[in-house]
Amino acid sequence: MTVPERPLSKLGFLTIGLFDEDEPAAGHENTLRMIELGESLGFDSAWLRDRHLQHGISSPVAVLAAATQRTSRIELGTAVIPLGLENPFRLAEDLATVDVLSGGRLNPGVSVGPPTHYDHIKQHLYPDSWDAEDFGRTRLSRLLHNLRGEPVSTFSGREGIETYSRRVQPHSPGLAGRVWYGAAGLASAEWAGEQGLNLLTSSVVRAEEDDDFARVQRSHILRFRERHPLGERARVSQGLVVIPTDSATPAQRRKYEEYARGRLARTTAPQGPGRLLFAPDLVGSSERIAQALAEHAGFQQVDEVVFALPFTFEYEDYEQILTDTATRLGPLLGWTPAGRGGQGA
Repeated sequence: MTVPERPLSKLGFLTIGLFDEDEPAAGHENTLRMIELGESLGFDSAWLRDRHLQHGISSPVAVLAAATQRTSRIELGTAVIPLGLENPFRLAEDLATVDVLSGGRLNPGVSVGPPTHYDHIKQHLYPDSWDAEDFGRTRLSRLLHNLRGEPVSTFSGREGIETYSRRVQPHSPGLAGRVWYGAAGLASAEWAGEQGLNLLTSSVVRAEEDDDFARVQRSHILRFRERHPLGERARVSQGLVVIPTDSATPAQRRKYEEYARGRLARTTAPQGPGRLLFAPDLVGSSERIAQALAEHAGFQQVDEVVFALPFTFEYEDYEQILTDTATRLGPLLGWTPAGRGGQGA
């Protein structure tokens, strides 16, 4: 088997937090159980997607607040919060609160741009300002300003028995340096580097300069690091859908393979006017997946990954996938479980 050029230093997983509309508590509880399982298996991080008007977690920050009280080590991330639906002032308060509760383990991942299906929700989201909202990068700049503890008010001091601050409270030092930017295009990757952010690159990219997913992803990573003050030391995390089957039952293997086949057509060519290019799901033995990753031009440029779990599986499936990822696939990629003497400790 080909050995990866960069031994994997950090291994994480990402889930949508699927739930039944008629019984949402069970799905949210399963998500918390997965995070607890991830910590026990030595994963370095657990990340939640952000889904609105769907049957996936719509408030990852609230769920991660609960996770801080059920874990002690694993890092907790969002991948990603679309800032078009958020007030940067209030979001900064929520993120800082969760970071304080976690002891500095929060990794906020964010993105910019108009909210999905904006024309259908704008009257409820911004009834008085829907045609004037700025969904560009200034929204992220405002969030970073708030997280850094820079002034947001011209008033401070005592007023009666109450004391007021000029900056968002609580303030959590270091949190702004743990913000990740979800970038699918070259210009976004360059901008993230110029701002000194961390880069999340997922299983979706824009086919701007090439029609090969791995080469496009590699170009984004290289351009990001060229623009980043830390250069080669700038943090990049790759997120592909990875499904090891080592301990899966025959029924699970069939389900996983059918899932991947149903999504394969979209990976053969750029999709839509945005020329979105999707990576094929990686399904099979850990050895087979490790070999495929070692030959992947994007993976070759990273030493951190956040593997995405499929949307529609059962908790028992996720348990098997996470266990195989941590105990079989991870070590083949040069990773050592956190707390066991490796780089993730």
